[in-house]
Amino acid sequence: MTSDTPAPRRRPRLRRPRAAATALGVVASGVLVAVAFAACGFAGPGRVSTVGEVDFDTPLPIPPLAESTVDADGTRVFSLEAQSGTTEFVPGAASETWGFDGAYLGPTVVAERGERVRVDVANALDVPTTVHWHGMHLPAEMDGGPHQMVEPGETWAPEWTVDQQAATLWYHPHPHGETEQHVARGLAGLFLVRDDAEAALPLPREYGVDDLPVIVQDAAFTDDGRLEGAAQGFAGRLGDELIVNGALGPYAEVRDELVRLRLLNASTARTYAFGWGDGRPIEFIATDGGLLEASVDLDRIVLSPGERAEVLVRMSPGERVTLRSVMTPEAAGLQPAIGGMNGATDEFDVLELRAADALDPAPALPERLVEMPAVATDIAETRMFRLDGFQINGAAMRMDRIDHASTVDTTERWIVENTSSMPHSFHVHDTQFRVASIDGAPPPPELAGWKDTILARPGTEYALVMRFEDYADPDTPYMYHCHLLWHEDQGMMGQFAVVEPGQRATMTEETSHDHH
Repeated sequence: MTSDTPAPRRRPRLRRPRAAATALGVVASGVLVAVAFAACGFAGPGRVSTVGEVDFDTPLPIPPLAESTVDADGTRVFSLEAQSGTTEFVPGAASETWGFDGAYLGPTVVAERGERVRVDVANALDVPTTVHWHGMHLPAEMDGGPHQMVEPGETWAPEWTVDQQAATLWYHPHPHGETEQHVARGLAGLFLVRDDAEAALPLPREYGVDDLPVIVQDAAFTDDGRLEGAAQGFAGRLGDELIVNGALGPYAEVRDELVRLRLLNASTARTYAFGWGDGRPIEFIATDGGLLEASVDLDRIVLSPGERAEVLVRMSPGERVTLRSVMTPEAAGLQPAIGGMNGATDEFDVLELRAADALDPAPALPERLVEMPAVATDIAETRMFRLDGFQINGAAMRMDRIDHASTVDTTERWIVENTSSMPHSFHVHDTQFRVASIDGAPPPPELAGWKDTILARPGTEYALVMRFEDYADPDTPYMYHCHLLWHEDQGMMGQFAVVEPGQRATMTEETSHDHH
């Protein structure tokens, strides 16, 4: 760089102290966890806010739609290549990153319900990785968990029939013990399922125009703009800036009165509370697994890592509105002192929407979006999952142990209890579940739809009802785990198989999970 070249401009921001990055073993729960982490440098930095400090000087990048071909048998074929590269989040400051078909993030895969799809996943990295189809109902051997690793130079080709309602899903690596690192480096992308019921509604659906993907990640940067390791809290690594679709400080110009945002919390540890900077309600229309029965107006939408939400905003000509995350200890279910050490008092300006002077009009939504069936009551099995420290039911993940087997074509109730004073999340592979109750009470409207990941607040019990429709396979397990990815990497994960009646899984089947 010559003396005539200006240095890359960095907008003012709050720097937070870096902490040691060595993993701890399992520690005591509750306040003792916070004390132990604070003593060892893992309490996380103090409060950070970027509200009013973001310039919004970068057009929002839109991940390209993944190209596909159709085989003679009708199978739609996509291809993804995991690769390394460099990304300039700030001009002139290159950071080493990973991506699919590029240096950072990956293309958006779109498929129709009922389609047979295949994804040829090539690994051009120098380390093994895998690709998990988060939220997808599919056979266990196609799930992309830690049992389906793709070695460097090899290609994995999972194939399945898309059999679920329209939804915003995503894909990301799932290597046991290394998931946080692979996702943080940029390996992630959206997978959109479409169906006739969603297509019949007057919703925005022109991808990248009035239907915007919003992939939110937190990160830390050096003073010259290079990506660096974030500070460590109990939740995991917490960055002090946000990257949206791979960009810092993005804005989107819109020319439609009604705009749809597909929010994905692709951060490895941070939970967000999304709302609008001017205080208008946020119109929530879809959860992880698809459309709600009716839209819900909320002040904030809280999303833990891995959760998605589809929201609508009605714009006025010429206005600007800021998507903002204002997290509070109450929203996370944390004591203020603990919350302040784990990102629960942080505020971020996320994205600015800029309306054109003239907008294309949009019709009003119908009162009912989809028919939502009642929560199933034909329960064949009830199971207990206690979250504490970095363990589930007092045990850490073992690749050679299946923790339980669920019988195909049956419905189960999973009682998920966070017995600690610290936050967790809970994700179940293969199936979308319904939240039947929270501490014995009905769930709020925003949790009344189909889910695959929930924020498990401290000291709270969640009753989840799920059905294992098909895909019995005694040889290959699915996962359930904390989706705070550092917690997952420490062993906060278990395995289950779906089997035929009377059948046992081929691995050792433990009985550590309470059930009756």
